[in-house]
Amino acid sequence: MTVIAIPTLATERLILRGHKIEDFAAYAEMAADPNWARYTVGTPPTREQSWSRFLRNFGHWALLGQGFWAVEERQTGDYLGDVGFVEGKRDLTPPHTGEPEIGWALKASAQGKGYATEAAQAALLWGRTAFGPVRAVCIINPENTPSLRVAARLGFADFEDLSYQGNTIRRFARML
Repeated sequence: MTVIAIPTLATERLILRGHKIEDFAAYAEMAADPNWARYTVGTPPTREQSWSRFLRNFGHWALLGQGFWAVEERQTGDYLGDVGFVEGKRDLTPPHTGEPEIGWALKASAQGKGYATEAAQAALLWGRTAFGPVRAVCIINPENTPSLRVAARLGFADFEDLSYQGNTIRRFARML
């Protein structure tokens, strides 16, 4: 078995680390929440689909040297969700290529506590070292008010409308 060295990042309240097999049950539970799925994958995925998406985290790190971290609450060790960079090869119109795309998704009980902002700030600092001073992007459903607030706190500026999987979404950008 090949072991991938995924960097661990620490903030005041959080640990960003590589995913562990033990995270899958909490990940699948998070993904099954219709309110979570609404803005990330559309409809709650099956357990099998969640497994494939979960495994994608390992592939990103192994092949691209970037990916999503598991967000863990420092005090309790609880898995809260994911934050990181993705090269999704998305069928966006217009497309983005070569720009790091950051994303964040937390389980319902972890939302509204500043965790997404705190975790994404740590990921962006890592990204500045990993990618250099380049433009980073994120895509957000315009109805996802909490994520819009996180993007604003992180310094992302509203950039343009995109078409993705038959829906209109917003692309935001900022320099790393």
